[in-house]
Amino acid sequence: MQELNALQEQIGVWDSLQSRAQDALDLAEIADNDAGMLTELQQEALALEEELEEREFTLALDGKYDSGGAIISIHAGAGGTEAQDWAEMLQRMYLRWAEKKGFTTEITDMTQGEEAGIKSVTITVEGPYAYGFLQAERGAHRLVRLSPFDAGNRRHTSFAKLEVMPIIDEDIEIDIAPNDIRIDVFLASGAGGQSVQKNATAVRLHHEPTGIVVTCQNERSQTQNREIALKILRGKLYAIEQEKIAAEKARLKGENVQADFGSQIRSYVLHPYQMVKDLRTNVETATPQTVLDGDLDPFIEAWLKTQVGE
Repeated sequence: MQELNALQEQIGVWDSLQSRAQDALDLAEIADNDAGMLTELQQEALALEEELEEREFTLALDGKYDSGGAIISIHAGAGGTEAQDWAEMLQRMYLRWAEKKGFTTEITDMTQGEEAGIKSVTITVEGPYAYGFLQAERGAHRLVRLSPFDAGNRRHTSFAKLEVMPIIDEDIEIDIAPNDIRIDVFLASGAGGQSVQKNATAVRLHHEPTGIVVTCQNERSQTQNREIALKILRGKLYAIEQEKIAAEKARLKGENVQADFGSQIRSYVLHPYQMVKDLRTNVETATPQTVLDGDLDPFIEAWLKTQVGE
């Protein structure tokens, strides 16, 4: 019933657009030179065009899990403190974007940097089409700026990698054999000055066949942490299977496509000029601060539209 309701809602949007377009055509046939009717037609045509453009990119969101939540992981690249600070800036950017969308977020795991920033963070994002949107952000992100950590105030280039996985429901057939998982339980650590829990509630899962390690320590209950860790593991295993399928499809089609997760998708330049440019779609803006504050929709929608074209 949930799937039926979702499909009916999607179809209803397009049926409404079709009905409005037909009404406008009918009105055009009788408008003749009536100034009032022609003005009304012009306004309706502009409104239809605007809504069509807003809805067009959703045509790309037809994957099995596109309508559900997402799990994103941000990893600092080489470069020490610089890259770790960049990873934390990206974390803030995606949290701001999700907030503007009305999505709910939860940080399930984080490794702090030695001096500043973060080495990695995993965030769950819940909301309509969260995975469908965020899959556009998968890849390496490059930052160019004057380093706040360099005494000589020199320009530095930093990289961070974004992984995006769907949140897989319990009834999805992702086979995780109990014998394939090794579970470690340990004390959850608190921030400086805070007391740590006396009970071992943090959970670390080792998936032996793939070598994937998932940690969750944010919940008070060991059971809750285990459930969240399993959910993340399912998402990562699904992503691996999807990569295998995509690679096989590319091979059969004869396309020279490499699933290089470290490939750069976007550059954020703060010095010597101001620009953010997506290297896949050539969409760019001269106001990088608005992008870093979560204004990502122009980049996401442009990428989704290229997928509709393909």
